[in-house]
Amino acid sequence: MKFLAPLALLTLASFTATPLLAAEDAQPLTGCAAKRQAISTQIDQAKTHGNSAQQAGLEKALAEVTAHCTDASLRKERENKVLDAKHEVSRRQADLDKAMKKGDPDKIDKRKDKLAESRKELQDAVEELDE
Repeated sequence: MKFLAPLALLTLASFTATPLLAAEDAQPLTGCAAKRQAISTQIDQAKTHGNSAQQAGLEKALAEVTAHCTDASLRKERENKVLDAKHEVSRRQADLDKAMKKGDPDKIDKRKDKLAESRKELQDAVEELDE
């Protein structure tokens, strides 16, 4: 009898833990599904705060995403955003190099700030590409 009690407890624990393990294995939403989920969350927040104008706009956006979004088109859009950001970083780097040749400290500082901003935008675009 002493053997059966721990066995029963172990069996019960494994049955209750199975749904928890399955939930951990679930992959986060990506692509258009993630975009729809994010908009739905914003709609719920707008409802909660009684912001009917924002809610209406978000519902229209959700309808557009549902009707027109494909994972392939979204990926292409995000790849283009990364490409544009890379070009912007290159342009800003060239501007900084030019300012450094002239030796103007104010322009150098401004160009460094702009370059850092462009690099941040590139990083954000790359992270968004993986979503």
